[in-house]
Amino acid sequence: MTPLRLDLRVNPLYRCSSIKLINFGLRMRLSVLLRLCFPSLLVVLAGCASQPGNPDPWEGFNRKVYAFNEVADKYVAKPVAEGYQAVLPNFLEQGIDNMLGNLREPLNIVADLGQLKFKAAAADGGRFLINSTVGIAGFFEVASHIGLEKRTEDFGQTLGYWGVGPGPYLVLPILGPSTVRDAGSSVLDAQVDAISQVDHVRTRNQMRFLDLVNTRANLLKTESLLSGDRYTFMRDAYLQRREYLINDGAVVEDSFGEEEFEEWDEF
Repeated sequence: MTPLRLDLRVNPLYRCSSIKLINFGLRMRLSVLLRLCFPSLLVVLAGCASQPGNPDPWEGFNRKVYAFNEVADKYVAKPVAEGYQAVLPNFLEQGIDNMLGNLREPLNIVADLGQLKFKAAAADGGRFLINSTVGIAGFFEVASHIGLEKRTEDFGQTLGYWGVGPGPYLVLPILGPSTVRDAGSSVLDAQVDAISQVDHVRTRNQMRFLDLVNTRANLLKTESLLSGDRYTFMRDAYLQRREYLINDGAVVEDSFGEEEFEEWDEF
C-alpha cells in the first residue's frame, strides 16, 4: 500500500500556508527560549563579571548611558511628568498611582512565594482583593487602613534571597539604574504583572507609558535631594535600596572596634 503524501507543489496556497505555520512556530519557540534563557544568561554573567569591592566595573559605559538618559529626561521625560502633574488634580493623580500599584500586586504575590514568604503572600493577596473591590479597581488605597501595608517584591529580590549576587551595576537606556541580576529578572517581572495580561496591544502599551510617566512624576519631589556627583549618588542610593529590600529592612551591624572593646572588658 502506497503511503499518502502531501505534495505542496500541487497548490501554491498550501505551500504558502505551510511556510507561514513553520515561521510562526519558529518565532514562538524563539520567543520562549529568549524569555527563559535571557534572564539565566544575565545571572551567569552576574556571577562571572562581579568584582569584589567594586560594584561598578563598567563605570565608563554606564556614565555614557547615564548622560544619554539625562538628556532624554531633560527634554522629554521630565517635561511630560511636570505637565502630567500640572493637568491632573491631586486626588486623580493619587488615584492613578494607587491603581498602577495595585496592578503590581500579582508580581508581589508570586515573588513572595518564590522567597517562601507565605504570610506576606497572603497579605499581598488580601491587599489585591480588597483594593480591587472595595477600593474600586485600586483607585482608593483601602487595605493599608486595615493593617495590610504596601510592600514591594520582584524576581530580583527572589534571586537575591536564594543567594544570587547582584553582579555589576548597570545603567539601562531610559529605564535607569539596575544591576545585571535585576535587569535579567525584570524580563520575568514584565510577564507576571497585571498589565502584561491585557490582550489589547495598544491598551497595554498605553498603560506601560502611563506607568513610566507616573513613576517619573513621583520622582520630581526627590530631585532636591541629589547632591555632588549625581551619577555616584544615584548608584549608591540604588544599590543600598536594593540591599535593604532583599534583606527585608534588616541592617547588618558594623563590628568595627568590637575586638578592641572586648580586650578592654577583660581588665
